[in-house]
Amino acid sequence: MTIRAVATGVGHYLPERVVENAEFEKTLDTSDEWIRSRSGIERRHFAAEGETTSQMAVTAAKRALAMAGRDADEVDAIIVATSTPDLTFPSVATMVQAGLGMTRGFGFDVQAVCAGFVFALTNANALIIAGQAEKVLVIGAETFSRIMDWEDRSTCVLFGDGAGALLLEAQEGAGSNDDRGILSADLNSDGRLRDMLYVDGGVSSTGEAGKLRMQGNPLFRQAVDKLTATAHTSLSKIGLTDDAVDWIVPHQANIRIIRGTARKMGLPMERVIVTVQDHGNTSAASIPLALSVGVERGQIKQGDLLVTEAIGGGLAWGSVVLRW
Repeated sequence: MTIRAVATGVGHYLPERVVENAEFEKTLDTSDEWIRSRSGIERRHFAAEGETTSQMAVTAAKRALAMAGRDADEVDAIIVATSTPDLTFPSVATMVQAGLGMTRGFGFDVQAVCAGFVFALTNANALIIAGQAEKVLVIGAETFSRIMDWEDRSTCVLFGDGAGALLLEAQEGAGSNDDRGILSADLNSDGRLRDMLYVDGGVSSTGEAGKLRMQGNPLFRQAVDKLTATAHTSLSKIGLTDDAVDWIVPHQANIRIIRGTARKMGLPMERVIVTVQDHGNTSAASIPLALSVGVERGQIKQGDLLVTEAIGGGLAWGSVVLRW
């Protein structure tokens, strides 16, 4: 008998405010065409005043639980991937726990920026395999609009806010690649490359939240190679090749990175879930958002083999192979 961490519910939340590219033309030397051509982004959602990361996470989590037909008190653990918590502490996960009305279990946050959801999924899988938990809510939630430099046209047009949640449950499998659930994972980081994507503030340095800074071109060159390599590593761990993949569900950072990774994996864009045009880069929320939208559209179906991959500040990057 093999224990697998199987996805049984997924849900997402996007703030009401939709910001089209044209809105940036009023304050920046930019245009809809410039933004689309360089990123593929057409619009993004920004959180309302007073709307927090934990509030968005709670809504996404409720929708995932509803799909799975589970109550909050059936959940053993909550892992939230975020770089934009409500407070320095406590964790967003404990706030979500309270928001869901959970009176048992535990919660903690994972911080790996845009790769956060992949790291959180891998941690949830380990908890389930080890028998520490049977049902784990894995959430990616971000309010990146709060750390933008609105005078930097190269970054502030790229990011958006939102949340996505996935419920994983322990189920018995046969131990083969035909099992539903997480089949393999690969995680990496390299702190020498931190200056490519970082926030210039923090508790022990400036005492302020700071603003996002990014070296776009060097990061782009790193992204395609590292994302392709990590996807191949995860697949090779279970003896599979690219042609076994039904869907790539990538971090939604930039359409050129998404296309470049698909090309290097030899897969057509028709087998890639793409939401970046509507959401922008929502960091740790982007993969669960894309999963939820892919299911909602009827693209992702039970039994499909998915590869999720992401890269973010750190640099940190990784991938997960799972059968839906």
